[in-house]
Amino acid sequence: MNQSSLRFWILVTIVGISGFSQGMLLPLIAIIFENDGVSSSMNGLHATGLYIGILLASPLMEAPLRKMGYKPLILIGGAMVISALLLFPVWKSFWFWFFLRLLIGIGDHMLHFATQTWITAFSPAHKRGRNISLYGLFFGLGFAIGPLMTRFVEWNEAVPFIVSSLISLLAWGTVFLLKNEFPERDIETSSFLGTLVRFKKVCQYAWVAFLPPFGYGFLEASLNGNFPVYALRSGINVESVSILLPAFAFGSIIFQLPLGHMSDKFGRKNILLFVMLSGFVCFTGAGLLQDSVLGLFICFLLAGMMVGSTFSLGISYMADLLPKNLLPAGNLMCGIFFSFGSISGPFVGGIVIQYFSGGSFFYMISCMLLLIFFALTVFRQKTTVHENISATK
Repeated sequence: MNQSSLRFWILVTIVGISGFSQGMLLPLIAIIFENDGVSSSMNGLHATGLYIGILLASPLMEAPLRKMGYKPLILIGGAMVISALLLFPVWKSFWFWFFLRLLIGIGDHMLHFATQTWITAFSPAHKRGRNISLYGLFFGLGFAIGPLMTRFVEWNEAVPFIVSSLISLLAWGTVFLLKNEFPERDIETSSFLGTLVRFKKVCQYAWVAFLPPFGYGFLEASLNGNFPVYALRSGINVESVSILLPAFAFGSIIFQLPLGHMSDKFGRKNILLFVMLSGFVCFTGAGLLQDSVLGLFICFLLAGMMVGSTFSLGISYMADLLPKNLLPAGNLMCGIFFSFGSISGPFVGGIVIQYFSGGSFFYMISCMLLLIFFALTVFRQKTTVHENISATK
């Protein structure tokens, strides 16, 4: 295996382990707090710690990446996650665990920001969709496997945290095999002010590429956070819910790579238009078939196959629209918009469930996907972005 292939597979493995730890923490802490009698509202508030950490850290990430390179940022982020996981069993406290969750959000974001920027930087355009889809596939697999660790709570609450930290440590150690690299130099300074200037440029030329990550965050968080409540209030039992949500996850996993290949062949924008419109049809169908578990299962599976790849497709599309010197800022904006979607999704979904009836929850999601479809339709790429930026160097 050559150095380039080794680098790629180490990076996607790191992302997969990160997805594993995130997928474990969400249900694990929720179950522990539920058993301890913590209210559902406080339990939900605690879950936002991860996304708050991402939002707090995002504007500060680019400067250290440009100064230190990709490898040190991955190592620092991984060390933060491993340390936080090991500290969970030390002291069981609501706010101490919230602080640890915040640290994991910051550490995971450092790791994801550095790995996805590195992958988008070294991936040629004709393989970018494939590489980013593999990135999303490994994260999705890890995220799907993570909840299996919750069964170890019956033995001891500390076991899942310790096992997850040890697995993360093994994957983290492989990063030392890589040679450090730096993002392409930019005319702006590597400072917070320079980051803000690049954010403005990135939004000017690639704003539409941030809508798919926002939509995926909104969709994923509202499905996992709101749908169980909606289902139980609609008369759907817990056993059916436990089948429906994995159907969406399974659909997204099996179609990550095919959609990535298709985006390389037929164009990122065309595939995004196709999946957004298909997602709109699937969730509209779910609203019409809300009383049929079989109908919902089919709609969830098809929806996962279509819109489960929107985050990775959005990153690939962003990389198509921007020159390499703006990729760090572009990847940061993808993460920021994903976090906005993840925070706003459950909030909006909760309001819809509380005040509207019928299939309103599903129609909310389908309308959001349709709006992104229209935004993609009207967007016209400013082809002079590369020329303008290059001319100022």
